[in-house]
Amino acid sequence: MLPLIEFEGHTRVASTNDLKNGMVLDLDGQLWSVVWFQHHKPGKGGAIVRTKLKNVLSGKVVDKTFNADVKVDVATVDKRDMTYLYNDGTAYVFMDKSTYEQLQLQPEVVGEAVHFLLENQDAIVAVHDDLPLYVELPASVELTVEYTEPGLQGDRSSGGTKPAKLETGYDIQVPLFLTTGEKVKVDTRTGDYLGRVTS
Repeated sequence: MLPLIEFEGHTRVASTNDLKNGMVLDLDGQLWSVVWFQHHKPGKGGAIVRTKLKNVLSGKVVDKTFNADVKVDVATVDKRDMTYLYNDGTAYVFMDKSTYEQLQLQPEVVGEAVHFLLENQDAIVAVHDDLPLYVELPASVELTVEYTEPGLQGDRSSGGTKPAKLETGYDIQVPLFLTTGEKVKVDTRTGDYLGRVTS
């Protein structure tokens, strides 16, 4: 839990020493999610904090360096447990598990998560001032291979992988021995194949 230092309006103020991955900062009216950070103490001068920040709305990633122990505004982000229901043709419809309220999210808010979404799947939707920011999925999901070429025994020329289309329509690389209809575990952050799911 983040040490709450002081409140100013809707944001709370924290020190750059308290940064954590996934924390959302309000910098000059824009929301940035902390992707990576590192405390660094050069030989001369004060300590600094190097960060990689991702713009929550545009997805742009920037490198930013802060002096250590500088006050930064932390946006109050409400992470809601939701279930993905369906795509109505223009938006993705999610339902809040506690209130049953339905929320329509634009494709740009859903982002890369769209490759791994199945109907009735649990997801976390991050909301700030009633504005949906992004969708967070579990680190890995299990999906069925909808189609892949039959593997050839002894074919190692392609590094031992072949393309496979998942039930969501997303293409990933899988080992040669996998066949159509098998369930695989996929990393939702990188889209990488993690293993075969055995029932």
